[in-house]
Amino acid sequence: MAYTELIKNFERIRSYMRDFYVYGFKSRDNFKQKSARSYDNERRRIESYLGEYMKFHQTATGKNVFLSIDSRRTRQNPLYKAWKAKSFTDRDITLHFLILDILHQPEEWLSLAEIMEKLESEYLSRFREPMILDESTVRKKLKEYIGLGILADRKQGRQMYYSRSGELAIEAMKDAIAFFSETAPAGVIGSFLLDQPGMESSVFTSKHHYIACTLDDEILCRLLSAISDEKEIALQLTTKNPHTNSTRRAVPLKIFASTQNGRRYLMGYDRKQRKITAYRLDRIVKIDEGEVSPDFARLREKLETIRPQIWGAVCESRSTALEHVEFTIQIGEGEEHIYQRLIREKRCGTVERLDSSTCRFTADVYDSGEMIPWIRTFIGRILSMNFSNRTIENQFRQDIEEMCRLYGIGGEA
Repeated sequence: MAYTELIKNFERIRSYMRDFYVYGFKSRDNFKQKSARSYDNERRRIESYLGEYMKFHQTATGKNVFLSIDSRRTRQNPLYKAWKAKSFTDRDITLHFLILDILHQPEEWLSLAEIMEKLESEYLSRFREPMILDESTVRKKLKEYIGLGILADRKQGRQMYYSRSGELAIEAMKDAIAFFSETAPAGVIGSFLLDQPGMESSVFTSKHHYIACTLDDEILCRLLSAISDEKEIALQLTTKNPHTNSTRRAVPLKIFASTQNGRRYLMGYDRKQRKITAYRLDRIVKIDEGEVSPDFARLREKLETIRPQIWGAVCESRSTALEHVEFTIQIGEGEEHIYQRLIREKRCGTVERLDSSTCRFTADVYDSGEMIPWIRTFIGRILSMNFSNRTIENQFRQDIEEMCRLYGIGGEA
């Protein structure tokens, strides 16, 4: 099987990069979807443009390869390179340069017949090996480039004419584009703009940079399009079985992004479960748009109604009642930043200052279990706690007691 650096199926590359390099929890022996040769080909393809960021460590199960990126030295998300390694045929790339050369003057307008005549007389006739480009192929390429904004068209009488689109002067916006490319959804668009001469920018660096999200940008754009058009969608989601996917019908309502870990979710109404559900974008394999949803506005309003009680990704309670969470923490002298952190990270909760050394956090949410990882960060400061969901509270206390036993610390939680 021939090896090529160009990508034909981005979903396959997305899966490889996520499982083997971004998360680094799979080794060559874990790859079961296809042959070991397929794995080696994909590995070489990815390493051809991410080789300088590759590291590996040896485990009992084999060698695990992963990405190691220092944001202090890396100004641009290196995963953008995957989007720029697009596959094309010889005829595609030939026609690309010939059309742009023929229409190199923005003010010159040519008909399809004139473009075909120039192609034959000034270009194709000079090739050593003959290449035939029919009128239908050229028309499709012109239509594609009009959609991309590369070309413009106008109709005179019954004849359609084509010209090169004027170039935008974006050099003055390069810092804004650089910021957009590393912070906004679908930032790879900004990265493409920065590839132009004179657009280099090194103003920004990132302390917390969630670069892996770019692997889901194509899925994100399709979801945003469906939300804008208020259309239902069919989602194909990954499962634990690598050979099968599950399919769900949903009404896409909104995209949520976690400021804690950068993970993005689609909030959508699941037709089968009859409730609003959060779907992780990195688990969505494919999207098929359906008809316009007649109840989109009602479902969107329902999401906004329940939003104040959403802490993480659980959108509806297991029961009719919300779960109450309350804990009191101690703030030592010179530790005012702890109180400020509570204010900053409280989300849908409230913070009450009891005195100079204590404060209380309270919240009513759909799933208090989602809060446990955040509450753990205050271990050592918690004076008291009260969960309406006693199962969650007891599990939290047992975890602390187990940690104390592990480290030989006396006392109970």
